[in-house]
Amino acid sequence: MSEVTTSTEQEQTGSGKMLRAMVGIGIICALLIVVTYEQTLPRIERLRAEALEQAIFKVIPGITKTKKFQHNEDNTFTEVSTPDKTKQLVYAGYTDNDEFKGVAIEAAGQGYADIIRVLYGYNPQTEKIIGFYVLESKETPGLGDKIEKDEGFLTNFNALDVSLDKSEIKNKVATVKHGAKTKAWEIDGITGATISSRAIGALLSTSTNNIIPVLYQNKNAFEIKNSETKK
Repeated sequence: MSEVTTSTEQEQTGSGKMLRAMVGIGIICALLIVVTYEQTLPRIERLRAEALEQAIFKVIPGITKTKKFQHNEDNTFTEVSTPDKTKQLVYAGYTDNDEFKGVAIEAAGQGYADIIRVLYGYNPQTEKIIGFYVLESKETPGLGDKIEKDEGFLTNFNALDVSLDKSEIKNKVATVKHGAKTKAWEIDGITGATISSRAIGALLSTSTNNIIPVLYQNKNAFEIKNSETKK
């Protein structure tokens, strides 16, 4: 009887040591992950900021400089150098002659694999989307990732209509079957990447419905701020 008891105690002691060792290893791994994340986060944020800056020049053609504007609770926009991270930012683009050319806006939505983050340019004078760029995407290589590089798909955003009727988008942006586009506010989808291309239409529809009326209402704010820099 004592031998059985001793054997059981030894097994429990061995299991306890193994459990403590596993917990210790888990804690060390967690600490290493946290330390690595904290050390690499500044570099990740810097690279992300650089990619965003480059994308702004792609979605607003013809600009040479940009300014950050913060969307306030009263639906106005204020130029900022150190933005409030809780508020939405937009990026106004200007030529060398300080001519206001448009605003770049970030948007995000669920794709086939994960969240897709994009940047698009909007010209309040023409009331059109004038450029589009995918900032982050994990869509299927060779299929879903065509939203980033398919030239035919990207031409949808050279002059996509988002004009207003009073204070609302007149016709909501929507993706249609490839080859079926007949309207200026429609996005010609990609064969073989239906879900990803429809996701772009859905996220742009949501974003434009929310922000375009406010941007249009405040379009002079960007030009006024620009004209002040000339004085």
